Amino acid sequence: MSGHSSAVTSHTGNNLFLKFVAAASTLAGWFSAAMILAAVIITCQMIFVRFVLNGSTIWQTEAVVYLMVGATLIGLPYVQRLRGHVNVDLVPLALGTRARAFLAIVTLTISSAIVAVILWYGFEYWYLAWDKGWRSDTIWGVRLWIPYFALPLGFGLFLLQLIADLVAVILKIDKPFGLEDN
Repeated sequence: MSGHSSAVTSHTGNNLFLKFVAAASTLAGWFSAAMILAAVIITCQMIFVRFVLNGSTIWQTEAVVYLMVGATLIGLPYVQRLRGHVNVDLVPLALGTRARAFLAIVTLTISSAIVAVILWYGFEYWYLAWDKGWRSDTIWGVRLWIPYFALPLGFGLFLLQLIADLVAVILKIDKPFGLEDN
């Protein structure tokens, strides 16, 4: 768990941009946790209605799905801030300080480019749903731009966190891959 404890005290230095992004990522993490909690409460309510009161449910299943997907997407920047994503550090451990920094810059740049593409298409998809007035084909009929907004929001904040991580490595505020020098 050393990665977790070092990430909790993530390095922002006195850099205002890094502090802002860390605060935004933390807020996204709290919002994501609240969405998961809401999904759990709704699931419990749905179970009570269906199996205790023997009633039917209309909106609960769809709401839980949208909340869980939204929580996953909106939680991306917080997990990145904590370095909680799957990480294999065999190569960075084998490299020297300069090579490790170069590898971190390359991987963060490529990751940012990939996430930027996903953000672009996610925004396009959200906008299409909003512009065309798409609704789910269920009885509840949710306006789909609302749950689809998690795509540009989550990936936008994730991209911002990746850029902040890149800036922190370049400015030597944070160590590449969170590893100490050899």
